[in-house]
Amino acid sequence: MKIIPQLLFVIAIVIFGYFFSKRVIRIRKNIQIGRKEDRSDQPAKRFRNMLLIAFGQKKMFKKPLPAVLHLFIYVGFLVINLEVLEFIIDGLLGTHRIFAPYLGGFYTFCLNFFEFLALAVVISCLVFLFRRNILKIPRFWQREMTSWPRLDANLILIIEILLMAAIFTMNATDQILQTRGAGYTATGRFFLSAQLIPLFEGASTAQLILGERVAWWAHIIGILGFAVYVTYSKHLHIFMAFPNTYYGNLNAPGQMWNMPEITNEVKIMLGAAGAEQNQVEAPARFGAKDVADLSRFNIMNAYACTECGRCTAECPANITGKKLSPRKIMMDVRDRVEEIGSSNSDEDGKSLLGDYITKEEIFACTSCNACVEACPVNIDPLSIILQLRRYTAMEESSSPADWNNMFSNIETNFAPWKFAASDRFNWSKE
Repeated sequence: MKIIPQLLFVIAIVIFGYFFSKRVIRIRKNIQIGRKEDRSDQPAKRFRNMLLIAFGQKKMFKKPLPAVLHLFIYVGFLVINLEVLEFIIDGLLGTHRIFAPYLGGFYTFCLNFFEFLALAVVISCLVFLFRRNILKIPRFWQREMTSWPRLDANLILIIEILLMAAIFTMNATDQILQTRGAGYTATGRFFLSAQLIPLFEGASTAQLILGERVAWWAHIIGILGFAVYVTYSKHLHIFMAFPNTYYGNLNAPGQMWNMPEITNEVKIMLGAAGAEQNQVEAPARFGAKDVADLSRFNIMNAYACTECGRCTAECPANITGKKLSPRKIMMDVRDRVEEIGSSNSDEDGKSLLGDYITKEEIFACTSCNACVEACPVNIDPLSIILQLRRYTAMEESSSPADWNNMFSNIETNFAPWKFAASDRFNWSKE
């Protein structure tokens, strides 16, 4: 009978591991829908960006209060989950607090530290719930933040509170059982959970064992379920922030990427040096109409999006009432690639441009790069917007009329203005 809990634990690991790995494979395939792009250059700089931005939370501190609260949750997630290693060993071997006899007083210190972090996580989650649902910070309530994105954010915060509550319950009941000769390993006093002991002292030993076991299982099953749920949630950024910052764009802020095929054609036309006369074949499509036309890093950006709305809050077009929301752009890319991935086909008569993102949105962009600068994990909505605009200009010729006039002037006069090149300097003669 003693082996039954171990079997149940192994079964839980296998089931959740299956669904987690299946989802990871799906996300990987979805990212590979995009076109290949080489970003293997400057590995030292890329690793430094990952350490500072993803691990060090550098860009979060532009807003100090949420940054500190987020740091508590982030550090709590990393450190408290070290205890999960003990959970896994105990679950597989049928032991209980296997590290306690070997670590002695250091074990007590670690668990007290974990509990203080757990309390910080609970406080931070409560503040975030208050900001989202009571204060209703505007960036959390814009039009793209429909019922599911708002519910998703709240669910994660509530789940984290429940996971921390399970830790406190388990530790409090455990400390009582240590004094009742129930075979529980002596660990010393845990300061915070000890404050809850009066709530459980009146229970029988059998009830305490049941409560401690329920809390233990709730925590480990909650962790496993959380890992699977995150792959469907905006909180996938917990994992995706690291590759996303490593493979981020290292060009100077605001520098636009030119299509090599077009650049070469212009050089040939102008007789410029460096033109390749034997030009490689033109791409199947200029710009981007659907997610398959975007790069894999654009799609990775979409999966790394935290939906925090900092990009949209900084966007001058959005601030002035236009429909453009950089956050929505990223959410639309993720929704579209998920739709294609689930059906294993992009031949559904839909496309990213038109069915998800409108021309009104992309034409409202001022290309100021504010969204890229604001993003805490180096997501680049501007790159996607520019590729969609290139498609409308080069494939559909459907840019706004004043844009087309500018294009025509550049083509004929080599300047945006309708003046002959020879007349442009006449003002200096006066």
